Amino acid sequence: MSQSSVVVVGSGMAGYTVVRELRKLDASVPIMLLSADHGGFYSKPMLSNALATGKTPESILSSGTAQISGQLGISVQPYTCVSAIDVSASSVSFEEGGQLGYDRLVLALGADPIRLPIPGEGADEILSVNNLDDYRKFRETLEDKRHIAILGAGLIGCEFANDLAAKGYQVSVFDLSQQPLGRLLPPAAGQFFRDRLTAAGVHFLLGTTVERINKENGRYQLFYKDGGVVEADMVLSAIGLRPRTSLAAAAGIQVNRGIAVNRYLQTSAENIYALGDCAEVEGKVLPFILPITHAGRALAATIVGTPTLLHYPAMPVMVKTPACPAVVSPPDPATKGEWKVEPVENGMRAQYYDEDGNLHGFALLGTATGERNTLASRLPPILA
Repeated sequence: MSQSSVVVVGSGMAGYTVVRELRKLDASVPIMLLSADHGGFYSKPMLSNALATGKTPESILSSGTAQISGQLGISVQPYTCVSAIDVSASSVSFEEGGQLGYDRLVLALGADPIRLPIPGEGADEILSVNNLDDYRKFRETLEDKRHIAILGAGLIGCEFANDLAAKGYQVSVFDLSQQPLGRLLPPAAGQFFRDRLTAAGVHFLLGTTVERINKENGRYQLFYKDGGVVEADMVLSAIGLRPRTSLAAAAGIQVNRGIAVNRYLQTSAENIYALGDCAEVEGKVLPFILPITHAGRALAATIVGTPTLLHYPAMPVMVKTPACPAVVSPPDPATKGEWKVEPVENGMRAQYYDEDGNLHGFALLGTATGERNTLASRLPPILA
């Protein structure tokens, strides 16, 4: 059994962020990164607007395994699936056979797309885009298609809808919510956002669910609640993500919605850490880039011997929908208060105030997005 000082499981943004931060602090510590796929580096957020920006799957990949291994002085093992963690032996086992020991283990496992249990012979052909390989399949399947149905009007669903509509595709978006971005926008802002994307060519079917997907003559029939039906050439699911926790749970590591970690990103098992989409920090699962950046920096310092408590400042999220640019910083659900919504020229400003008049969140649409930094400076930190 070989021994590596730091083993990182996962080659997404979280895995590579902690590796880069480690290298800034220690140029010599041995690092092994295990990847279930090709192991190259790319920016996952680019996938949902690559069509309109003219990017191909090949151009999205910024560094292959050989290049990034040389840049960072690490060993990258592509197409290596970890099947088990032996906490007592400080080792991981592989589906392909063999084991690897570790001094410190970092779980950067990511999350899986949520799939709805929809019946019908066409349901098995629903696509999801969660990585570059998924996106390559999506682009290949998209050739010669005209009408794309999207399940989910959240952030990713709306970004894909805008991207497709901008390239001339007919787009229908289904969601149980009465508005797009239902978890991020108050109703008036949600209506403004919907109107702008509708004008750009996106057709929303809201307050409904797809109950069956049939396939006939190469096309899909999406039967939705109240008896309606939409025909489409492709179905893309963007319902949401579920943290990957099964590997940790099988090893006896505590999991809740995500792999439970403290403010040092330490799991319930000694010398095992977690960050990114798979991790739950004090009840919070934040699947965005800025939380990963802060977590990677803090964890790297902790691993090299300087225990560093994770702090999350206010971290507004940009919604990549050029038809209606948006920046959102939703309030903590536990904060009691109300939204104050104001139209501005070619935009809308929504601010969430608590009962004492303190700002706890905002949603800025259109021209109002220019106020992002000013309002963000007034927000309380997510983790102080």
